[in-house]
Amino acid sequence: MTTTPPPTRTETDSLGSIEIPRDALWGIHTARALENFAISRRPISVYPDLVNALATVKQAAARANREIGVLDAWKAEWIDAACERIKAGEFHDEFVVGVIQGGAGTSTNMNANEVIANVALVANGHAPGDYGVLHPLDDVNRSQSTNDVYPTAVKLAAVFSLRRLLVEHGLLRDSFAAKGVEFEHVLKVGRTQLQDAVPMTLGQEFHGFATTLTEDTDRLGYTVPLLCEINLGATAIGTGITADPNYAATVCRQLRELTGLDLVTAADLVEATSDTGVFMTLSGVLKRSAIKLSKICNDLRLLSSGPQAGFGEINLPPRQAGSSIMPGKVNPVIPEVVNQVAFAVAGADLTVTMAAEAGQLQLNAFEPVMAHSLLQSLAWMTAGCRTLRLNCVDGITANLDRLDTMVSTSVGVVTALTPYIGYAAASALAKTALLTHRNIADLVVEADLMSREQVTKLTSPARLSGIEAITAAMPIIDLEAEQARAEAAAQAAREAAAAASASSSASRGGSGTPE
Repeated sequence: MTTTPPPTRTETDSLGSIEIPRDALWGIHTARALENFAISRRPISVYPDLVNALATVKQAAARANREIGVLDAWKAEWIDAACERIKAGEFHDEFVVGVIQGGAGTSTNMNANEVIANVALVANGHAPGDYGVLHPLDDVNRSQSTNDVYPTAVKLAAVFSLRRLLVEHGLLRDSFAAKGVEFEHVLKVGRTQLQDAVPMTLGQEFHGFATTLTEDTDRLGYTVPLLCEINLGATAIGTGITADPNYAATVCRQLRELTGLDLVTAADLVEATSDTGVFMTLSGVLKRSAIKLSKICNDLRLLSSGPQAGFGEINLPPRQAGSSIMPGKVNPVIPEVVNQVAFAVAGADLTVTMAAEAGQLQLNAFEPVMAHSLLQSLAWMTAGCRTLRLNCVDGITANLDRLDTMVSTSVGVVTALTPYIGYAAASALAKTALLTHRNIADLVVEADLMSREQVTKLTSPARLSGIEAITAAMPIIDLEAEQARAEAAAQAAREAAAAASASSSASRGGSGTPE
């Protein structure tokens, strides 16, 4: 049984002729790119923002060319209508060239030109490839070069993507802030270098997470105006060759009207065509945000570790079974996946940095890998913020019993008493508490250093966490009395240690004689 080959059409360029699937809306330049750049197996359509940005740039160019009189009105209208349909989500599957490609993005620009031309042709009763009526290069690409279209489209796509990230980033910040309010009276032990430090509230910890995200939301927002400086009208190297002198200003105005963005034409188009510094800036801010978010996820994993042999201070929502061999195990999979997003973003930032450095003379040929790295980072960060909020942070609860036990037995409480009983006495009490596993407050009262009422007041959650000042009126410590208290506390520690040792020996053998 023979298979009938699909019908084709013939297209020709300076290198020869190629058979193209008859109904394909892309053409010969796209076909050559498909053959040459089978690298990533990821077409540019995986980034809808980039496709929409390309269509928007082409739409603005058609309107500008019509306005300055270098493109027939009917051609401009056909191109405009085709671009509008692409922006509405149609024909994205025709944007098939690989996102990683040689040529500084030429294949992406060619793919866009061909699809727009063929969408317009078919819509007006012509066959795909009937370029005698409407041409991808002479008409759709009029007054343009890949070298101004591609970077402008990448900047627009980055802004479109960044807007969504800013929304999700802000919602995640709000979620942490809400938990900060929910936990504002939940006392816990703070830690430095993973060792017990001084008390704080769980609310303060979560408010800290929210503040971190607020700072990064602001910094991400600062990059938008930088991305709004474009080189459209520069054409090949910034001199504007083949474009009307009025084109650059006209197309920028048209693009402003289409996007609602405060776009400006770069003052030095030669510099703007060769420079990719803004992509490094955006990538660096993304990396900073990702790494700080990853640190928060590290904290969430540590604070929720256990459930019995870890910190166990908070409970993350259980999302899925954690092991194929250990029944009942549940892992912190949501923070873990966000950690991995951060690793990828950090790697992408290095890629952008190396690609930016590798530019030569009037053009950087490596903008495609920069575009891929940035758009992937933006998409993954947006999704990471969303899943962290919905599937983790919103459902976090505090393990109140565990927190209370750790605070009541932590020697960190003694720090709050140091201004009143002195460092030496406090140090001796801390040692006693560690040896005997007893409550600091009880030891202070037993040593007759303070009354129960005084200790209770000074170790209240509000004072311990710094919400109320602990030493509003700092007492003057009597050094002789402090020394006496320290000696008494030290003696108590020695006696407690001896008692603990005797008890241990008795439990081993009864006589206390070494075996």
